[in-house]
Amino acid sequence: MSAPSTAAAGAAPPASINPGMAILVLAMLLSIQPVTTDLYLPALPALTRSLGAQMAAAQLTLSGLLLAFGCSQMVWGPLSDRFGRRPILLAGLGIYTVASLGSAFAPTMTLLIVWRIAQGAAMGAVVMCARAIVRDLYTPLDGARAMSKALTGLGIVACICAPLGGVLSEWLGWRAALMALTVYAVATLALVALRLPETLAHRNPKALQPRALVGTWMQVLRSPTFWAFSLQTTATYGGLFTFLAASSFVFIDVLGLTRTQFGWTMASACVAYLAGTFLCRRLLVRQGLLRTVAIAGALSVSGGTLMAAVAFMGWHQPWALLLPFYLFMLGHGIHQPCGQSGAVGPFPKAAGVASALNGFMMMLAAFGIGGWLGMRLDGTVWPLVNGIWFWSVVLALISWTLVQKFGAPREHA
Repeated sequence: MSAPSTAAAGAAPPASINPGMAILVLAMLLSIQPVTTDLYLPALPALTRSLGAQMAAAQLTLSGLLLAFGCSQMVWGPLSDRFGRRPILLAGLGIYTVASLGSAFAPTMTLLIVWRIAQGAAMGAVVMCARAIVRDLYTPLDGARAMSKALTGLGIVACICAPLGGVLSEWLGWRAALMALTVYAVATLALVALRLPETLAHRNPKALQPRALVGTWMQVLRSPTFWAFSLQTTATYGGLFTFLAASSFVFIDVLGLTRTQFGWTMASACVAYLAGTFLCRRLLVRQGLLRTVAIAGALSVSGGTLMAAVAFMGWHQPWALLLPFYLFMLGHGIHQPCGQSGAVGPFPKAAGVASALNGFMMMLAAFGIGGWLGMRLDGTVWPLVNGIWFWSVVLALISWTLVQKFGAPREHA
């Protein structure tokens, strides 16, 4: 593992951090997203029945959370550039802990949605700061390697989350699965408070001034490198979110798996993602960033197309849909570290804003997908299959065209 690069920030950070500890903290911070979504997915059908809600309302517990997650980053990003990463992280994790308790004890679906939206807003601070910290500590290429290591940790956590959520919801009820989020939040808050120094070398005193803020946004949005990598991460997350939002209803209600079996199904997909993060590091060393993304695009579209093919042939069995989806997840394990690092790479002095805009794009797509699935889930596998196939094709086209043309970043002042 390469040590954090001070060149990325233009000067030595105010406090040093051990390289191994940096990766551990980043893994914990980034993992809060799959913990928040994957742990409760096995309980989603039971939760919907328990609160007497419609399927569209149940989808809002996920899509509403992610919309708040995306929108809040537009606020958290400039705040972190102005005041530093550490205070924003502590505030976000504190709010997240309170919202997790509220979600676990919500008596109605309406209140559950409200608390989940608060959770999403707080989660925006955590994940946005994690991406910005990568730019604080590393150059763009080293950042992709560091991000892949942190996302390996995320993959391990995600592998545990779905089976744990299935066991908790089956043995103790759906509220236990939501209560587990509080435990994770407290542990992460303690780690940040005790072991993470401030990583931003130079705070930007003008970051919150309206004219300066608009100027920074425009600087980021004018960058074709930012758009290439942000569209790449949006497309790969679109395919993943389609699976997250639809899979519990398809695999449990349509294909007949138990909640525990579904949890292990989710874990198997996470293993494929985990393998993708390891493959990413090898490919980056041997092939470079752009060819690595192109290879990942081929994996993604192969998985989505094969999944559609087996569905069209009538093989509506869990294993038949999962095997090709593993290819998509293998590609996802490459796309996310490359895309997230690439999107903020040109902006060492505005990494918070760039990270926020990148996250906003992903979550806006997720909210749209959630609304679409809420109307399309019809007791068949087709909404799941068609959604993943669509995003896999879009992802491959972006990886083979925009990223190849604009993916070599030019650092902005």
